Amino acid sequence: MNNTQNGHVPYVPDEQAENRTIVRKYYELLKVLYHRTTSQERKLVRKAFVLATNAHNGVRRRSGEPYIYHPIEVAMICCQEMNLGTTSVVCALLHDVVEDTEYTLEDIREIFGDTVADIIDGLTKISDLVIDNENISLQAENYKKIFLSMLKDVRVILIKLADRLHNMRTLESMPSEKQLKIASETSYFYVPVAHRLGLYSIKSELEDYAMRYTNPTEYYSIADRLKDTEEERQTLISDFVKPIVEELEKEGIHVEVSSRTKSIYSIHQKILRKKVMFEDIYDIFAVRFVFDSPEDQEFEICWHIYKVVCLLYQTNPSRDRNFLVHPKANGYQSLHVTAMSKAGRWVEVQIRSKRMDEIAEKGLAAHYRYKEEGEPDSLTNSDVNEKLEDWLARTREILNSKDADALEFLKEVRLNLQLKEIYVFTPKGEMKTLPAGASVLDFAYLLHTNLGDHCIGAKVNYNIVPVDKELHNGDQVEIITSKKQMPKMEWFNIVRTSKARRSIRDFFRNEQKQLNNTGEEILKGYFAHIGVEYNEENLQKLMTATLKKNTEDFWNDIVTNKITKDRVQKILSMKNPKEMAEFQRKVSEEIANKSLDQLIEEQLNETPNVFMLDDDYEQIKYVLADCCNPLPGDQVVGFQVADNRIVIHQTSCPHAIEQMSKFGNRIIKTKWRKGQDIAFLSGIRITGFDRKGMIKEIVDVVSSQMDLNIRMLNIESKNNVFTGTMMLYIQSVRALKNLIDKLKAIDQVEKVERI
Repeated sequence: MNNTQNGHVPYVPDEQAENRTIVRKYYELLKVLYHRTTSQERKLVRKAFVLATNAHNGVRRRSGEPYIYHPIEVAMICCQEMNLGTTSVVCALLHDVVEDTEYTLEDIREIFGDTVADIIDGLTKISDLVIDNENISLQAENYKKIFLSMLKDVRVILIKLADRLHNMRTLESMPSEKQLKIASETSYFYVPVAHRLGLYSIKSELEDYAMRYTNPTEYYSIADRLKDTEEERQTLISDFVKPIVEELEKEGIHVEVSSRTKSIYSIHQKILRKKVMFEDIYDIFAVRFVFDSPEDQEFEICWHIYKVVCLLYQTNPSRDRNFLVHPKANGYQSLHVTAMSKAGRWVEVQIRSKRMDEIAEKGLAAHYRYKEEGEPDSLTNSDVNEKLEDWLARTREILNSKDADALEFLKEVRLNLQLKEIYVFTPKGEMKTLPAGASVLDFAYLLHTNLGDHCIGAKVNYNIVPVDKELHNGDQVEIITSKKQMPKMEWFNIVRTSKARRSIRDFFRNEQKQLNNTGEEILKGYFAHIGVEYNEENLQKLMTATLKKNTEDFWNDIVTNKITKDRVQKILSMKNPKEMAEFQRKVSEEIANKSLDQLIEEQLNETPNVFMLDDDYEQIKYVLADCCNPLPGDQVVGFQVADNRIVIHQTSCPHAIEQMSKFGNRIIKTKWRKGQDIAFLSGIRITGFDRKGMIKEIVDVVSSQMDLNIRMLNIESKNNVFTGTMMLYIQSVRALKNLIDKLKAIDQVEKVERI
């Protein structure tokens, strides 16, 4: 796809103008760096710039622009938006040199030293990974490498985020299937990491860009509404802020006032979560008061500004948020109050010091300024430092676990990225931190693996509760155990923390190891009875004949007597290849008699994170995913799965986004065939004020005017307000939109939405 097809003007190269642009961008970078670097450090930046420019000379991006634009922009993001120093800028300029040019890692090490070389190595993708297992995702392996490098130097992940941000800013020049893959990967992996590191502005920008490509219809709908109401918001903010600033000036408190509009992605998520309209969201924008003061006076001034706001305006106490004493996991500190403006609109007010504001915008990166030799300066806020180190320690623990599966690692790390936390107390009053939604079982495993393995319940605030009881802020918990209790497979559905999941998995792995040993002893007895040597060749012959792809299945079948002594004897006595082939055919038929759902369920019970994918592209059939029910006209993407099928999802479907981020190579470019006259099952929800004849008018619109077939209609009315759910067969998104518009036109119908 060229730029014209994408709706963009094609780029026309002009080498002289490009050279001037390269020099201009470089000097803009130096200008930002100048006051925080020495002349020697600036010489190092120049050396990296010259090397990168020469290495990428003649190479162009998909957009047509010189490739060197990209590393310069990444370096600018690192120093301007993340507040990083010389070493990070040097690495940003060089981050693609080893991967894309003839320079080697040893060349970089010789010119720039070990620290820069090690960071560049962490930023370089895995190119020599041999994928011999369909369950290994190359993306997941790359993420794992990034985190391994990050544990040595946190700048690896910060520069990687800067790299991804610039790629998202310039994604329009890529083909649509690449846009979907990169956008999904961004929302699945990079957004949670940016959030965890407290890079709020970068996280929000990544979310918005990802949504632009995975759900463009909703994205541009909200963007247009924000643009239409921008002037109104500015007037409201100005009128709201003026009396507060005047009162603070009288009291000698000088504040910098700014406003921020909620990101498009956040607005969309709130619309979905709260089931409200755009107009009903009262915190679309927030006003921020930032002041400068010594750290020991910050809390006092925050509360003083809070008092002024409360005296001038009516506030909503239920919306107050105090992140001063207990900052968020990413170090975020602020005091929030929601006030009613004179225009009758709620306004969220954020109160913080300059130090807090820097952390809020630039996250933990704001504290991680490195000395030239690569050692981090001490952090100004010990609590923030502890939270970062705690997260890195938990990530290190995951990496050091026995589980080498990259996809499982990725799942564990994403669990570890959760930010919403609760504070729970032991019987002795010791405070422990858990992610929101954590259960009694999570708390037990947090205290000790042995407590978790034998947990049968707990006393929460002196009341006996089961292991799946969700804990809340301030709960005091005493774990109750029994020696007879052992972990169960269903516990995976109860726990939220990576430590608990890993401990449960380790228990079953040890159980499996013991089962393997038992199976081996049984099989050795079979061999001795038959009079055949117990060796690797005969073991492989048994596994091949019984169509077992992994040793766990094989040993399980030995122990459970699914593979009997007689069957072992029969297999080992086979000399004729045709006889072996016939035996395998019968085994295959036994498996084939089971339904696909049964096979998947069995596989998932044994290894919960296996993806049943197949590379066979012949005789392709497609099915529509139940999770999002795509209609003709929706933007869709296909995934190759088992039994030669393609499953079709909407590109905005969370399941599709997860699949695209992990298995980009399984994406099938998918479009609707024009002129389809097949009807698809879809649903709508209608809300309004009840009146006589309402149902008749709704049915008339659907059946008479639109000539559609209703499969199910359910309407409930309470206190003069009705809610109706309708399932019907419809041909396309356009037809569905037309129907929704007609239903909205009915008198006293307030809301109609697709479900």
